[in-house]
Amino acid sequence: MLELEQINKIVDEAFLKLKYEKEPRELYEPMEYTLAFGGKRLRPRFCLTTYNLFKDKIDESIVLPAVAIEVFHNFTLIHDDIMDKADIRRGKPTVQKRWDDNVAILSGDAMCIASYRLLSHAPNDKVQKVLSLFSDSALAVCEGQQFDMNFETMEKVSIEDYVNMVGLKTGVLIACSATIGAIIGGADDTLCRQIYDFGHKLGVAFQLQDDYFDSFGDEKVFGKKIGGDILNNKKTWLLIKSMNIASPSERRRIEEVMAMDASEPVRKINAAKEIMESLGVRGLAEEAINSVYCDAIHLLEGMKISGEQKRQLERFADTLVKRTR
Repeated sequence: MLELEQINKIVDEAFLKLKYEKEPRELYEPMEYTLAFGGKRLRPRFCLTTYNLFKDKIDESIVLPAVAIEVFHNFTLIHDDIMDKADIRRGKPTVQKRWDDNVAILSGDAMCIASYRLLSHAPNDKVQKVLSLFSDSALAVCEGQQFDMNFETMEKVSIEDYVNMVGLKTGVLIACSATIGAIIGGADDTLCRQIYDFGHKLGVAFQLQDDYFDSFGDEKVFGKKIGGDILNNKKTWLLIKSMNIASPSERRRIEEVMAMDASEPVRKINAAKEIMESLGVRGLAEEAINSVYCDAIHLLEGMKISGEQKRQLERFADTLVKRTR
């Protein structure tokens, strides 16, 4: 079984080989630009990790499908940035900022199509199952994004609604990544379902932690400006929980902070964090992340796989949830 560092190297090398040096450059250059951002690439890493539980031979029949999931994920980021009117992604100008909305839409569409082409390299006896799972997951991501947009105009959002949304927008594709690796590796249907559920829990914990880091992370470690969600009045777990447990007077104060002009970012961010701290929401968020993580580990313990295989999955889980950025 490969070390996680070896899997990371395989993934990085696969993306170095992924070239879109074609015409028209206005279509393909934004694709290359987006994929060069790097990022955690946790989805292809998870896919190769679950595959490697069952098989040692690493070839294009697993590497290209693993890469496909990251290509699709980056397509969703391009379109998310258009909808959010975001200027920065991973410290660089977003595609629609560097080019324009039309270029971003079309290049994103091309990336979606490219992901299916890469997926088609799965073994012939597995490709139908892989494509079916991937298509269902892709549609779920769109559902999650629509729920997220709906929240912008909803006066009240429950924690349950929010967790369901991130389960669709983030959890499903992470679960899909893990399951595709297991399918191509030859795991039976029962184990694939268990790995899916495990991956889904990790995906939810991962997103909750991202919410947490956006408000309470160390900017130097996190790698991007802290407080973006606060400035955009984004209904994250932290804000929803704050609104749900606040007294009427505290709720009015939260609304006052949300109404603050984002042209004074430090003032608004500090005021919001102060309220969250006073309500104990920071600690509650940490408890929620740990609870979902423990649920995932409980699912892992129930799998009929070897102790070594369980330890490999737990090590990967720790890289997702027990992180500093």
